[in-house]
Amino acid sequence: MATLRDLGLSEYEARAYRALLTTGPTTAKELSRASDVPMGRIYDVLNSIEQYNLVRSQTASRPKKYVAVEPSTALDRLLEDKKRELEEEAEQYESIVDDLSDELDAAEPVDEQFWTAAVGPEETRDLLLERLAAADNDIVMVSAHPSPQWNIEAVSEKINAQLEDALDRGVSIDLLMTRDMVASLSEAVGRRYRETLQQRTAFNVRTHDDLTGSFNIIDGVEVCIQVPNPLSSGEAFGMIDLKDPEFAANVHEEFVPRWEAAEPLEF
Repeated sequence: MATLRDLGLSEYEARAYRALLTTGPTTAKELSRASDVPMGRIYDVLNSIEQYNLVRSQTASRPKKYVAVEPSTALDRLLEDKKRELEEEAEQYESIVDDLSDELDAAEPVDEQFWTAAVGPEETRDLLLERLAAADNDIVMVSAHPSPQWNIEAVSEKINAQLEDALDRGVSIDLLMTRDMVASLSEAVGRRYRETLQQRTAFNVRTHDDLTGSFNIIDGVEVCIQVPNPLSSGEAFGMIDLKDPEFAANVHEEFVPRWEAAEPLEF
């Protein structure tokens, strides 16, 4: 059950405000009895909820009296305060991430061979997005068939965002697709392509139907290969990510003639 403490009030502050709603204008001493807030704490509690703008005081009276702000107004004020706190925290975390990004990016990259794998649609998607985000120089994307496991529109939106970020970092991107893959994309995906990617000079798309698999080459040293399901033709099973410059060079060598023979795509 929701309480005023969920919006930032302490137990004593919540008790005092609730009691004021029933007592009407009252003194600190009377409020202490009505709310079960100790007399030694009641003035601190009243000062605190007054700073939250949850009570109004009548300073001209002796002794001083307090009255609660209407609940709808009080809740709106608490909500705005909480939103402001969250925005400030988000800004602090963003600043921390920026600082750490600069620090961690300065580390020397590991040149040893390494591979990992992901199984399942969400894991495969996340691995692909992670590796696209890691690109520094260039990305080659080859897509032969849409995966029935993926919501193409939702995944395309996430991939588009990563590609935009990569282009902003100065990464060049070559995308090669079959006409079947192009036909599987919705009008919404095509519109986003035209509005966000097509005009970028470092982004090139071509079509070629002599493609049998889907893979990505990252910075010429890393290959993400989509693995088909051996029990269901055309369905993706997972993805293997292999960091091996020699293997990546061999894959790129096979890609080049198909890219040169492909036709530029116009949506």
